[in-house]
Amino acid sequence: MGTRLGELVERFGGQLAGDPNLEVTGIAPLADAGASHISFLSNSKFRAQAAQSGAAALILTPADDALIGDEYAGARIVTPNPYVYFARAAQYFAALHEIKAPVGIHPGAFVDASAQVDASASVGVHAVIEAGAVIGAGCVIGPGCVVGRDAVIGAGTQLLANVTFHARCVIGQRGIIHSGAVIGTDGFGFANEGGVYIKIPQTGRVVIGDDVDIGANTTIDRGALADTIIEDGVKLDNQIQIGHNCRIGAHTAMAGCVGVAGSAIIGKYCTFGGAAMVLGHLTIADRVHVGSGSMVSRSIAEPGQYTGFYPLAKNADWEKSAAIVRNLSSMREKIRTLEKTIKTLTTQDEK
Repeated sequence: MGTRLGELVERFGGQLAGDPNLEVTGIAPLADAGASHISFLSNSKFRAQAAQSGAAALILTPADDALIGDEYAGARIVTPNPYVYFARAAQYFAALHEIKAPVGIHPGAFVDASAQVDASASVGVHAVIEAGAVIGAGCVIGPGCVVGRDAVIGAGTQLLANVTFHARCVIGQRGIIHSGAVIGTDGFGFANEGGVYIKIPQTGRVVIGDDVDIGANTTIDRGALADTIIEDGVKLDNQIQIGHNCRIGAHTAMAGCVGVAGSAIIGKYCTFGGAAMVLGHLTIADRVHVGSGSMVSRSIAEPGQYTGFYPLAKNADWEKSAAIVRNLSSMREKIRTLEKTIKTLTTQDEK
């Protein structure tokens, strides 16, 4: 099943150079695209490859079109942001080929009599919907999922296989939660009495907004008293840990293995590279970008790019550097003493 180039332009805009009736069946990388594919050029260093691509059509910027348009044999869709255009077109092609989950409740699922499941929703085999839960229109609850008591799943949200969505948690519309994710686990809250840990009940919820993607095996802890909040449009990769009482601002994105400790407040439109860590009770401003592997140990009040880690080195060199770092405090005091001595001697010479 394919679509005409003219239809793509009608849907997503752009300026078409070529036959609007040319049909394409999907999107492929520059090197692999054939006569039935559309491809895209979002990085100018691949201009030469794009010019030689066998794709039927190419999505590219006006600047790249001016440079390679005469060399490339296929049709062209010219747009300011080819990568975004590619993303929207890819969604469209995926929808054309999608095998939709069957509407209704599988005979092998368990749905409590007091749960509300919209007639247009799909509930897979071995899924469990507990008492008082609400499943909205067009939702997909995959095989083996558990939706806890009084939990709410907004319209069009998908829980892929084996997601656990605990009691009283809420997610808005059009969300996607990937397999193995656990939403609403107890936060890590304990009081210490004479070396013995006493558990603090975690009675808050996890409240998730609209259009949120949560990756495989990611865990989000419920709040201790107040709620853990994930705002609209947040994108979380696989194997991320969000601690209790955190707030993640709208449209923030985190790559795999990021860890956010409890009660951290993270602003809107932030990004975190893989394995970045945020300590608890910190506040991070909007539009802060944290590099991979960085440790955020203090609040950040200004937007910008932040990085904090040692460059990779041979172990012996790293040990030498670590030894120097451990002695920096005493070295600083020695330098201050030397500066005072030099200043005193200089003053005496001037006299």
